[in-house]
Amino acid sequence: MIYFDNAATTLPKPKAVGEAMVEALNSFGNPSRGGHEYSLRSSRVLYETRELLAKLIGAEDPLNIAFTGNSTMSLNMAILGLGLKEGDEIITTTLEHNSVLRPIYKLKKNGVKVKFIGSDRVGNIDYDELETSISKNTKVIITTHASNLTGNLVDIDIIGKVAHKNNLIFIVDASQSLGVFPVDVVKNNIDILCFTGHKGLMGPTGVGGIYVSPKVDLNSYIVGGSGSHSFSEKHPQTMPDKLEAGTPNIHGIAGLNASLKYIFNTGMDTIREKELSLAKAFYEGIKDLPKIKIYGDFNSFSLCSIDAQ
Repeated sequence: MIYFDNAATTLPKPKAVGEAMVEALNSFGNPSRGGHEYSLRSSRVLYETRELLAKLIGAEDPLNIAFTGNSTMSLNMAILGLGLKEGDEIITTTLEHNSVLRPIYKLKKNGVKVKFIGSDRVGNIDYDELETSISKNTKVIITTHASNLTGNLVDIDIIGKVAHKNNLIFIVDASQSLGVFPVDVVKNNIDILCFTGHKGLMGPTGVGGIYVSPKVDLNSYIVGGSGSHSFSEKHPQTMPDKLEAGTPNIHGIAGLNASLKYIFNTGMDTIREKELSLAKAFYEGIKDLPKIKIYGDFNSFSLCSIDAQ
C-alpha cells in the first residue's frame, strides 16, 4: 500500500506521540481541578504545549492559545464568535474548506454579506482583486493558508498587510500547513489562527487549537465546566479559559506535546524539504502519463491534487 493521504492525517505518527498518550492515560488527572500530583502533572504538560505552540507560530503570550477538538471547532469559534451583524461584510476565497464556508453561510442567512475572491485555472488567487474588493462594511478577511484540494499556498503575508492597512480582522485556517510551512502571527498580521493537531503537526486526532490576538474579543462558544471562578454566573472572560469549557483532552494534548517536540528536534525545514522532494518525484513521474490531469500549481510549493481519468 502507498499512502497518499498524509496531508489529511499524518501516518505513521512519531513513536513518541503514542508513548506520551499512554503515559498520560495512566498518570494524568484533570488539569486545574485539583492540587494533587496527577492534576499538577497534566497542568504542566498543558501549559508546556501552549508554550511550544506559541514558539511555533510566533505568539508573544502562550495564554492567547486555547485548545479545541479540531480546526472545524476553532473556525466556528472564530467566525461565529466575532458578533458580526446584518450589513457587515466578510471577504474570503473560493479555495476554502467547508469548515469555513458553512459558518459563513450561516451568518449570510442573518444578513452578513460575503465576497469571494476567485482563483485562476491552477488555483492561485488574485491579490489585487482582494484589495479592491474591500468596502466600508468589510470587517473580516478569512483565508486558508494551503488548499486542502490542490495544496496551493496562499500568501498570508500579503493578505495580512492588506488587512492590517485597512484595520480588518484577519483569520487564517492553517489546518493544512502548520508544522510544515512557517507561520508567524505577528509578522503575518494574523488576528486569529485556527489549526488542528493531526495533520502537519503529526499529533493525534481530537485535539486542535485557536490563537486569538489580544486585540480581538471573541464571544465564548460554549460556557461552563471551567476550572476557575466556579461559582460565578458567567464564564471566565480571560484567555484561554474563555474558549476552553469543560475537561480538556489532556491525553491528546500530551500526544501533541510529543509531536511538537519531534518537529522542533527534527526541524520544520527538514520535514518540508523531504515532503516536497517526494511530492516532486511523484509529480515528475506521472505528469506526462496519458489520462492524468494535475490540479493545482506545483510552483506554489503545493502538493498537487491528481485525478486519474
